[in-house]
Amino acid sequence: MNLIKLIVCAGLLALMVACSKEAKTADEVEGKKEAFALTDTMLSRVSTEAVVVQPVRSQLRLIGRIVPDENRVIKVFPLVGGNVRDVRVELGDYVQKGQTLAVIQSSEVAGYNSQLVQAQAELRLAEKNLQVAKEMYADKLSSERDVLAARREVEREEAELTRLKEVLQIYGADQQSVALVKAPISGYVLEKNINQGTQLRSDDANAVFTISQLNEIWVLANVNESDIGRVKIDLPAQIQTLSYPDRIFHGTVNKVYNVLDQTTKTMQVRIRLANEKMLLKPGMNASVILAFDDGGSMPTIPAKALIFDKSKQFVMVFHDRQHIDTREVQVHRSLGDVAYIRSGLKPGEKVITQSQLLIYDALND
Repeated sequence: MNLIKLIVCAGLLALMVACSKEAKTADEVEGKKEAFALTDTMLSRVSTEAVVVQPVRSQLRLIGRIVPDENRVIKVFPLVGGNVRDVRVELGDYVQKGQTLAVIQSSEVAGYNSQLVQAQAELRLAEKNLQVAKEMYADKLSSERDVLAARREVEREEAELTRLKEVLQIYGADQQSVALVKAPISGYVLEKNINQGTQLRSDDANAVFTISQLNEIWVLANVNESDIGRVKIDLPAQIQTLSYPDRIFHGTVNKVYNVLDQTTKTMQVRIRLANEKMLLKPGMNASVILAFDDGGSMPTIPAKALIFDKSKQFVMVFHDRQHIDTREVQVHRSLGDVAYIRSGLKPGEKVITQSQLLIYDALND
């Protein structure tokens, strides 16, 4: 009997000790949680951003290519036929308006120069005849009609001389039977179709140079038939290229070509953007992202604030250095650096966007 009492007492004592240990462990854990606070160093590394309600947006990804603005492209044609004596620019060169691009030795220019010399001689003769007519009229040896006829002849020769000078000026010609091909605008040489020694005809339909201003360029992108209804003028666009993978260029859709290519079943849209530093070159391939409103609004946070763990999404909600909550959220969509939150956050709450993973591990280990 005494042995049984002794066993029962020992069991009760062991149970009391175990309960005491469990209570102590719970108190220690609770004390740790209550005692958690960000140090000054950690607080200086923490960044927070408020939850903001924004319109829900979607993206459409397109493939396109960079082309020059057609309104800033000039094709230069030879105005006279002849032999190309000199070409002074190369493909890709930047030229100033009025700069000489090529020199053409031309028989046509030689003919106009000959006519110019003849017109100058005939004008001098007409002016001399007018002077004689005036003198004879003063001496009563001729009539006023003779003076008027001589004056009309001078005017006719002056008009012919002016015409020939303007023709030679248009041709960029000099007194040596040479015509100069000059740049009509400042820009870059995109095409060059002549070389020294080339024989040109004045009726040639091919341009010898193509010059374009590239401070503003276009991106032509293809839209699949299923996405045509989502594309509108003035949609903001982001453009990326292989040459500058870490850089985003911004433009706007300024034209929708309402014609469907029957082969590819795509429609083109045109995006206009500034190219002040001339980084974008005609012919480059481009990746285009069009952003548009999807309807409705949702709370948003920076996408970098999200923590993925145990197949769920969490954020660290910051109240102060001693009060930080781990909050599960339902993400509707992530768009670039913005995440739309379906549930779990309220507008105005602050989420940690830097060093949040360290804090998450400290609170949830």
